[in-house]
Amino acid sequence: MAKNIDGKKIAEETKLEIAKLVSKRKSDGLPPPGLATVLVGEDPASDVYVRMKQRACEEAGITAFDYRLPEDTNQTDLESLIDELNERKDVHGILVQLPLPKGLDEERVLKRVSLEKDVDGFHPENVGKLAQKGRTPLFVPATPSGVMVLLEHAGAELSGADAVVLGRSNIVGMPVALLLIERNATVTVCHSRTNDLAAKCREADVLIAAVGRPEMVRSDWVKPGAIVIDVGVNRVEDSTKKRGYRLVGDVAFDEVKEIAGAITPVPGGVGPMTIAMLLKNTVRAAELSDN
Repeated sequence: MAKNIDGKKIAEETKLEIAKLVSKRKSDGLPPPGLATVLVGEDPASDVYVRMKQRACEEAGITAFDYRLPEDTNQTDLESLIDELNERKDVHGILVQLPLPKGLDEERVLKRVSLEKDVDGFHPENVGKLAQKGRTPLFVPATPSGVMVLLEHAGAELSGADAVVLGRSNIVGMPVALLLIERNATVTVCHSRTNDLAAKCREADVLIAAVGRPEMVRSDWVKPGAIVIDVGVNRVEDSTKKRGYRLVGDVAFDEVKEIAGAITPVPGGVGPMTIAMLLKNTVRAAELSDN
């Protein structure tokens, strides 16, 4: 039976540490960290994520600035808002909630955010430094950072380990692969065109599932004793639930926990860590602005 990697508990501990740092800033006469969230349109999932981030900010003593723009916002107006936030001294971090509505140029928007306020870690320069040996980005994306913290708590020996990342998105898959390489793991990135996907996954001492397909990873995909981090969050219909659905990951948890050495649940695994690491990046952005 696998060890349960309790992301919710680890995230709460991390947020307590962040709250102490924020409290010390205030007692030292420094301004509280400020995070501006920009949401374009009315995507329900994005709205939930933004509200969760704002609530976590308030609990940690971080000032949350909420900007909600209509679905038909044009590129010029969105970039003008980002320019304004880049100039504000009370805003230390800027988070543009993705995905953006069709017609908006996501790449241009991410490049517009000041490098020193890119707490999402998506600015091309931060991504580029992450991909280069010996370079250190100012910020690393929150979900990949959270994955690395969970691996640490699971006792993963990454140096020399065989790691498989299932999924190659810019938000999770590719940054996680780069972080694992930085820790001297031997990394295979798998995707929809990978031949014999199950066999590749079975080679992994560390398996990161971030593909967005409900319970895709079965028990016979997993090497006995492997550490499995499930980044996926998927809704599946369930008439026994009041809301009519339940949340599952990319890993068939009940099966895989019998094989793996350690595993994250969904919910309660990677999700809470994402918000905790975003707060950590925001405090770092405030510290950088002090200099």
